[in-house]
Amino acid sequence: MVDAGALAADLAAQGVVGVSITWADNNGIPRCRIVPIASLPQVATRGVGVSTLFAVFDTHDAITFAHQGLATPSGDVRLVPDLRGLTRLAGQPALAWAPGRQIAVDGSPWPYDQRGVLEAQVEAATAEGLEVRAGYEMEFVLTQAGEAGDGGGQPRLAYHAPAYSPHALLAVDEFVADLLADLAANGVPVHQLHAEYGPAQVELSIAPADPITAADRQLLARQTIHAAARAHGLRACFAPLFTAADVGNGWHLHTSVWRGGRNLLAGDASSGERPGPDGAGWLGGLLRDLRALAAITAPSVPSLARLRPGYFASAYQFWGVENREAPLRYVLGSELLGADHANVELKVSDASANPYLALAVVIAAGLAGLREGADPGEPIQVDPGRWSEQERAARGLGRLPTTPAEQEEALSGSKRLTAVLGEQLLGAFLAVRRSDAAWAAERSLDDVVAAHRWRY
Repeated sequence: MVDAGALAADLAAQGVVGVSITWADNNGIPRCRIVPIASLPQVATRGVGVSTLFAVFDTHDAITFAHQGLATPSGDVRLVPDLRGLTRLAGQPALAWAPGRQIAVDGSPWPYDQRGVLEAQVEAATAEGLEVRAGYEMEFVLTQAGEAGDGGGQPRLAYHAPAYSPHALLAVDEFVADLLADLAANGVPVHQLHAEYGPAQVELSIAPADPITAADRQLLARQTIHAAARAHGLRACFAPLFTAADVGNGWHLHTSVWRGGRNLLAGDASSGERPGPDGAGWLGGLLRDLRALAAITAPSVPSLARLRPGYFASAYQFWGVENREAPLRYVLGSELLGADHANVELKVSDASANPYLALAVVIAAGLAGLREGADPGEPIQVDPGRWSEQERAARGLGRLPTTPAEQEEALSGSKRLTAVLGEQLLGAFLAVRRSDAAWAAERSLDDVVAAHRWRY
């Protein structure tokens, strides 16, 4: 057990005056409560009160009362910090940060708590003798701050240079240096950072961890990036699309599954360039539920616009070996990298996904596939967007959902995934998606993209 009193006293001695307790809503948007450092011991036990209605906030901060379970403004839950994740923020040294769980006022589990849903899936994997590891690649666009704010217009990009070029990051060199230092100080291990393909786009890869830590780190990394950008007169856009025309920001989710210290996604001499039987089952489970998964891992209206053929964003339901157009990219281990390196990258994932829900449904689909021996079939090593409709039909290759209605149909039709969310959380999640869809239906895509630009 963490001694909250001793922790609070130590942080106060370092100049910390408050703790930001953070969670993510059903739109992937971080929300928080900041409590004075002196109250941390009490809050660690009792939590702090928040409205039940955060479960039915839509992306634009409108509250939908369409979900019967949360149809009135009455109700309260307790937001409790997980002190195991408490971190003094290097870029905001007067504040500490902690991930939060939402519980009922009597201390019992609250069915709308997304972190609790992920915890249940981790426990399910453990019960089957399995360990899941997960890591994120986070893409974002850097702009100059203070120009063309939320009200409209396109902000000025932080730099103009060739994709993946070392020249690109020279314009933001001080930001990059401080960001890497802050992430290290905040306990977020980084594999790499580079200028990405899109204009002023940066990618950051976070090292894998257990699923709860991975989701927590995703939120903490966001806070760290925003603070470092602000300190250098910059602003970070994590939205699925920065503009309607350019490539979007994916937050690719890498997972691997282990038993007895062995990575089940590692191939062997008999399997060739594909996982062994159990790993193939995990991959097959993700593939068969991919349409429903996408409704949670890329749920916003701009998400749908991002999933276009030819943009490395994945538009069709298939898997491939190191195929960056595939929504499920099987990443091989090798003699150089080791078998531990093998994993599956889900590319149909972005900042509008709640990280806890996204990981929960990925684990559920993968576990079911492993348990049932789901067959992923043969990999596709080209871009099927270049095929004719007849060629795709001959291969049984379907398009991922392209409208909110198709998303809802796919999710509602998957008993495996709806069971993970439960009836109450599913109802709130769908109510929020419908509210977003109704808002977007009255606006142009350019306006929709602009309205999402700074939400994450």
